[in-house]
Amino acid sequence: MPLTPLDIHNKEFSKGFRGYDEDEVNEFLDQVIKDYEMLIREKKELEEKLNDMNSRLGHFTTIEETLNKSIVIAQEAGEEVKRNAQKEAKLIIKEAEKNADRIINESLSKARKIALEIEELKKQSKVFRNRFKMLVAAQLDMLDNDDWDHLLEYELDATELKSAAREEEDSLA
Repeated sequence: MPLTPLDIHNKEFSKGFRGYDEDEVNEFLDQVIKDYEMLIREKKELEEKLNDMNSRLGHFTTIEETLNKSIVIAQEAGEEVKRNAQKEAKLIIKEAEKNADRIINESLSKARKIALEIEELKKQSKVFRNRFKMLVAAQLDMLDNDDWDHLLEYELDATELKSAAREEEDSLA
């Protein structure tokens, strides 16, 4: 067990025949007591500081661990967000490519359909043109026909027409 300043103060030495000077010893012991008390106080202060520092160190260590965990969690979350964003981007690209392919295919199909319709219309216009030419030619042939001239040569009297119409009615009745 360590000495206390009180132990040093209460220490009694036996007196011998040619012993030490009692005043000098007491003076020295008083000085030792003061120094020893000062050292004990300093030791307590340093222990308190050490405990305080250890407490703060523990607090900062806890904060550091928490921050490290938070950083790791944030990194993992960031990686997860990045992976999800990449997946979503790939899905969007695939969807866009599908839509582009569909639009291209629909456009090609419509273009083919329109091209076929154009060809059909061209054929129909050729047929119509040929028929129209034939109709016009036939009409021109009819106009050039001599039968028109014969029609103009006939002269009928209106009375003859009336009597012919009566005879025909009588024969039908």
